[in-house]
Amino acid sequence: MPNSHPRQVPLPRTWSIGGTEMVAVLVGNAGLILAMWVRHGGLEQLGTLGGQLTAIGQLTALFGTYIALIQLVLMSRSPWLDQEFGMDGLAAAHRWLGFACVWLLLAHVVFTTVGYSLGDGSTVVGEFVTLVTTYPYVLMALVSGGLFAMVAISSIKAARRRLAYETWYGLHLYAYLAIALGFLHQLYTGADFIHDPVAVGYWVALYVATAALVLTFRVGQPVWQSARHRLRVSVVVDEAPGIFSIYMSGRDLDKLAVRSGQFFVWRFLTRDGWWRAHPFSISSAPNGAWLRITIKELGDWSTALRRIPIGTRVFSEGPYGAMTGARRTRHKVLFIAGGIGITPLRALLEALPGRPGDLTLLYRVRDPSQIVFRAELEELARARDARIHYVTGRRDPQRGDPLGAAALEHIVPDILERDVYLCGPVPMMQRVEATLRTLGVPDGQIHAERFAY
Repeated sequence: MPNSHPRQVPLPRTWSIGGTEMVAVLVGNAGLILAMWVRHGGLEQLGTLGGQLTAIGQLTALFGTYIALIQLVLMSRSPWLDQEFGMDGLAAAHRWLGFACVWLLLAHVVFTTVGYSLGDGSTVVGEFVTLVTTYPYVLMALVSGGLFAMVAISSIKAARRRLAYETWYGLHLYAYLAIALGFLHQLYTGADFIHDPVAVGYWVALYVATAALVLTFRVGQPVWQSARHRLRVSVVVDEAPGIFSIYMSGRDLDKLAVRSGQFFVWRFLTRDGWWRAHPFSISSAPNGAWLRITIKELGDWSTALRRIPIGTRVFSEGPYGAMTGARRTRHKVLFIAGGIGITPLRALLEALPGRPGDLTLLYRVRDPSQIVFRAELEELARARDARIHYVTGRRDPQRGDPLGAAALEHIVPDILERDVYLCGPVPMMQRVEATLRTLGVPDGQIHAERFAY
């Protein structure tokens, strides 16, 4: 561990804008898009079947494009979105809106082609071939739709399980190309762009605002932060079988605004690692002197990080995450960790204020040898008069769930009076969240964040 005196760090800025205001802006823009379509004569097409189908094709194109831009905004890592919804909530919304976007754009192709074929008196196949071979920007749209479909397929749970994180991430970068091609198609063939300068200005403003958010928070802020703090690997420490910590030191870390419970997206700037970006929580409370992450060996890259050279430069994006003390609503707190999910909760156990007996940790592992930070946790428990319960062993259906309702009520009788911070494998988190709700713990007292992509 680096030998430096702890220093106080600033807290991340909080934003007054909330979810209601954000949803209102999105709904308002959707209403404007519909109103502009009506203004451009959309309703006048409804007199024939071909016109009706063409109208549906226009609307699905407009709203599919709008949802594609929302997709980018959700993943722009804007701090006010992160504060309100958390990165896991944003990722879930991004995934479902992605599927909606693809279906809308597919519907645009089908309804427009059928509508035009009825109007021209041609076959559907013949109309499709004519559109693709005659109008280059229709071909661009077709390529754009194919790219969106590829991204959507890679987001299906079965596909995600078979893809390495780097492959999945690389495929998602094609969404930017898909949106660019879709914009060119809209620019040259969309009814909104051909005759109405106001509509042109509106749509261009939407694209510019989206690009500004992405460039600011996905590029500009991380570059500025990494240049300012100049993080480098200082120590690598084994913590448990297959688990190790990386300590990083840098410049002016007492000015890096971060809370316990948050995570960064890290890039270690080695020859074969600079392009790999992975989210890891800080596993120790911010101290203004160094940062620590703790990693479980789950693949070739995470295993290789154990041998990362001391002095390696580190590029960081963040901090992100809403599972922090800012969400706390009760004096008493219960932390429930599973496996490597102890990392953000260990930092919270160190940082959250509490009176004697206010803080309790349940730490679930299959085998006692898998307990990470045991000495640190017990030292924190003594210093803070907190309680720790290690829940070990494999699940046995005959003995009941060791984190089931009966077990939780027995270990923590006052659980309804506590905030619950939960982190671990996704199946475990789903079971425990369901159990907490069965016990009557309000949703506002349950704080969890999933790191699965």
